[in-house]
Amino acid sequence: MSKVTPAARAAADPAPKDPMEPGTVTPPTSSKPVSRLGDTVFSGLATWSGIIILVVLALVAAFLLWQGAPALIAPAEELPYGSFWPWVGPLVFGTVWAAFLALVMAVPVSIGIALFISHYAPRRLAAGLGYVIDLLAAVPSVVFGLWGISVLAPALQPAYSWLADNLGFIPLFAPPASGTGRTIFTAAVVLAVMILPIVTALSRELFLQTPRLHEEAALALGATRWEMIRTAVLPYARPGLVSAAMLGLGRALGETMAVAMVLSPALLISFALLQPTNPNTIAANIALSFPESYGLGVNQLIASGLVLFVITLAVNMIARWIVSRRKDFSGAN
Repeated sequence: MSKVTPAARAAADPAPKDPMEPGTVTPPTSSKPVSRLGDTVFSGLATWSGIIILVVLALVAAFLLWQGAPALIAPAEELPYGSFWPWVGPLVFGTVWAAFLALVMAVPVSIGIALFISHYAPRRLAAGLGYVIDLLAAVPSVVFGLWGISVLAPALQPAYSWLADNLGFIPLFAPPASGTGRTIFTAAVVLAVMILPIVTALSRELFLQTPRLHEEAALALGATRWEMIRTAVLPYARPGLVSAAMLGLGRALGETMAVAMVLSPALLISFALLQPTNPNTIAANIALSFPESYGLGVNQLIASGLVLFVITLAVNMIARWIVSRRKDFSGAN
């Protein structure tokens, strides 16, 4: 067998052509990615969904402004409910006050339930409890209103009387106590139960998304379970918890039927929680007054809806600012 020398091999195999040499044809290269139908359809749907949301929001704002403007510019003597701003002021106070009370009661309980489901409860119990909490979100507000007026208000009335008699020197518990239990505090408890599943579901998902390595590292360093939650889980979820609380607050601000059924309203500003006359909310006032309103009365109610729209928008903008301000200090990054 004859051996092939390197010189013979080089002579048999021609050297590769230089791509810059004249007469050399190089295949065209395209820097544009290949467009797929699925990507195009999904991108179009996502884009138009965002545009539609903005258009609907703008149309709602335009409708409220168009229909409420006559009440904002009309003389006070022509308005059936009196001058607009003195009339809507107590309603704004009642709306914010009831929602604030509900948020103070609901958020700690929601975070506790979410932590129990995500880090303490056995898996089977956690799955069942999570399903029950999610089911509460599907209960209609009318059912909560019936429960509040038929069960909760009579059950709380003796406690209201005791608080007014023994702690009446505190302005929040100033007498006289309501004889029916239909107070702003009862309405706030109903609102707290209504926003509980929303805040709990979001908080639970946030806690479950905490990186496992963060939790295991804290436990490996000798931390107890609570210390691990305090140093690893809660800092990671803090911005999301603010968003969950603000979402619950938005639901409480706009709730109508439950508050209208439970509350015994009046047009006043008062921090007392147990008295028979209580501040009303904008949404409940619209629901109660709209059927018998006409002319400028309808415009005045729609203008109060515009005020509620602005309040809700401002709350969400503040929440987004808080989240964007705190996210740099969170373990979420």
